[in-house]
Amino acid sequence: MKWLLIAAGGALGAVSRYAVSVFITERAGTGFPWATLAVNLAGCLVIGILFELAEVAIIPLEFRVLFITGFLGAFTTFSTFGWETAALLRDSEWLYAGLYIAGSVVLGIAMVFGGIMLSKGILFLIRRPG
Repeated sequence: MKWLLIAAGGALGAVSRYAVSVFITERAGTGFPWATLAVNLAGCLVIGILFELAEVAIIPLEFRVLFITGFLGAFTTFSTFGWETAALLRDSEWLYAGLYIAGSVVLGIAMVFGGIMLSKGILFLIRRPG
């Protein structure tokens, strides 16, 4: 059953990634990999939220497998990040490459912590007496 959940989540994640990428690229252009940056940051935020909720057992195992392993595994694109960074460096776009690396790594980690803090706030509101 886990394999089917991962496959279903992966299919949804891949299609979602493509849709978000097309949407952003049509608006922002191709000079900078905005779409991949946005997908990776969104994925980092969501995984922070979901992992924090999973830690306190609010999220059932099946949901974790479907969304964390399946959906987010296909939605986030760090392999694309590596390829696009290499392309920027190949094209001597040093500033863009540096901004892309720093933005992806530093902001990605910040978004995970942001997701954790959002989850803690949600949990506080849910558990607040009366």
